[in-house]
Amino acid sequence: MPNISVPDAWDAARYDRFAEQRRRPALDLLERVPPAPGGRAADLGCGDGWATHLLHERTGAAEAVGIDTSARMLGGARPAPGVRFEEGDLSTLDGDWDVLFANASLQWVPDHRSLLPRLVERLRPGGTLAFQVPANFGHPSHRVADEVGRRLGLEPLDREVGALDAPTYAEVLHAAGIEEPDVVLRVYGHRMARTDEVIEWVSGTLLTSFERRLDADAFAAFRDEYRRTLLERLGDPGGSRPYYYAFPRILASGRRTR
Repeated sequence: MPNISVPDAWDAARYDRFAEQRRRPALDLLERVPPAPGGRAADLGCGDGWATHLLHERTGAAEAVGIDTSARMLGGARPAPGVRFEEGDLSTLDGDWDVLFANASLQWVPDHRSLLPRLVERLRPGGTLAFQVPANFGHPSHRVADEVGRRLGLEPLDREVGALDAPTYAEVLHAAGIEEPDVVLRVYGHRMARTDEVIEWVSGTLLTSFERRLDADAFAAFRDEYRRTLLERLGDPGGSRPYYYAFPRILASGRRTR
């Protein structure tokens, strides 16, 4: 992932607590990727590389490369025949590719109207771009983070990052050379035993951006205020009741035709 994702603040342990739920969209996205026997595939923002190996198997590519800016995340990646990993920024990707796969990584890169055409340009004719981004920035779990951050003097996170809607993604992809973009909004429901598990969910992703911008004491204060405000907003101040976290995501894919 690019630097905006604050890779050195990435909390892999918290992220992996919900690994099964987080992998469901990636597996759905993989189903959209056609074979590319003998080609080159890239997993952009690959993290620990678990999906890179699946991408290699599905495409039959001669080479699958997992790319991430986080040395910490790449430390858990395991190369294999035909699969390698490198530290790099997906927003400045070079080379020619048959498949570009990005699972929950593009949202950390600003200006998708410019980013997506650049990625399409990296595809060989007939090559496939497939990506998945969260579309839940309107949920209290995200809105409250910005509200509490402002109280501590922080500027809001840039919600233009990864915030295009599904129809706009389709338009941008078509203009970039994807003749028949397939873009869907899908809601993934996560049944949580306690409402306060929502806080654990975002602690491994969203809250790392706030952690980077605050010292340890200030972040502790931020987290306490975030917890209190969010649980009140969700109607469960004690955080102990079951909660259904409806999490919308946009899945998009298509082949370059020009």
